[in-house]
Amino acid sequence: MPDFPPITEVREPSAAVLRDRDEAERPEREQRQVRPRTEGWQQKTDATGRPLLQFASPKRGKPPVHLADLSAEERAAKMKELGLPAFRAKQLTAHYFSHYTSDPAEMTDLPAAGREELVAGMLPPLLTEARRLTTDNGDTIKFLWRLHDGALVESVLMRYPERVTLCISSQAGCGMNCPFCATGQAGLTRNLSTGEIIDQIVRANRALANGELKNSPKERVTNIVFMGMGEPLANYKRVIDAVRIMTTPQPAGLGMSARHITVSTVGLVPAIHKLAEEKIPVTFALSLHAPDDQLRDELIPVNSRWKVDEALDAARAYFEATGRRVSIEYALIKDMNDHGWRADLLAEKLNERGRGWVHVNPIPLNPTPGSVWTASDPDVADEFVRRLIVAGVPTTLRDTRGKEIDGACGQLAAADAVSAS
Repeated sequence: MPDFPPITEVREPSAAVLRDRDEAERPEREQRQVRPRTEGWQQKTDATGRPLLQFASPKRGKPPVHLADLSAEERAAKMKELGLPAFRAKQLTAHYFSHYTSDPAEMTDLPAAGREELVAGMLPPLLTEARRLTTDNGDTIKFLWRLHDGALVESVLMRYPERVTLCISSQAGCGMNCPFCATGQAGLTRNLSTGEIIDQIVRANRALANGELKNSPKERVTNIVFMGMGEPLANYKRVIDAVRIMTTPQPAGLGMSARHITVSTVGLVPAIHKLAEEKIPVTFALSLHAPDDQLRDELIPVNSRWKVDEALDAARAYFEATGRRVSIEYALIKDMNDHGWRADLLAEKLNERGRGWVHVNPIPLNPTPGSVWTASDPDVADEFVRRLIVAGVPTTLRDTRGKEIDGACGQLAAADAVSAS
């Protein structure tokens, strides 16, 4: 374990003491322990009966090579192959990354002769909009995209008072097999290419430029969260390549701030350490959802590979390497992981690794009536947050966006494969 700063100011009773106190004093309802289980689908398992984890992408036909898949040098070389001057690549790049267009009719600085063929070759269509849903108040749009091979992915555009956030997908499906997540029900279809990841942002920027998100405070996406479909760190190279394009100044890239990009994971520890070595100051988010291995083994199957303490050690190491405060994502699920003693245990584990390095983001799970997977009662959520704050852990109860259009966390692509076909 890395050497963490000594904690001399923590004098709260241990989580074990508080847990025993809870059991003796709390009402019976609050002592209930609901066990995780799948509902309406069967979790894939391996030969030993454990939930199956898919780290490698299944082999499928690759998407067409796109300008966003190429480095600046590769783009220039491609122009030479086509018998064109290298600066044509810069013109195409500017149109795509600064004007958010792949329409040759808008590229009047390119010669008319051969323009359409050039654009088709360098900016082939990657995403076809299969469906769009918008909330009643117009603050959230969910895009369902069909890829070249028929796979479906989603991205969710959200308006806030001073920013515009896009939740993007890094894989079609997901191989992490978490029983509460709609995205993982069908397993992993394949990794997305760098171009397919970037094109979600470019298409969202185009929608903003066209005024399709009502009352948007910005003309382009300001914040990215890799919290759509897929486990980003299981598609490591393409995600990092996409992040580099996002943070490259326009017109060569999208000109975004790395600090406004959040990369999340359920806890792929070796990849977390690798991300820290990149020295890109993105926000790192660990989807924890339980501080104890007994429950997290059931909630997050990858916990069978890397336990809670290992994931938290890696998260702390990320902070040490980058100076960027880590986010702990915690879906509050009624009677399953929202017990007061678990808040105390979480605080204990975070504080023993130091202060000032982490921020907890609890979010009520998107409710499903009659299901074991439903949001914590408001008073229970408030108590969970209170305990963390009293223990000195910065905590913010997150708002849930897009529930009415199944665009919120854990809801992506639950029914879209059928409805969009």
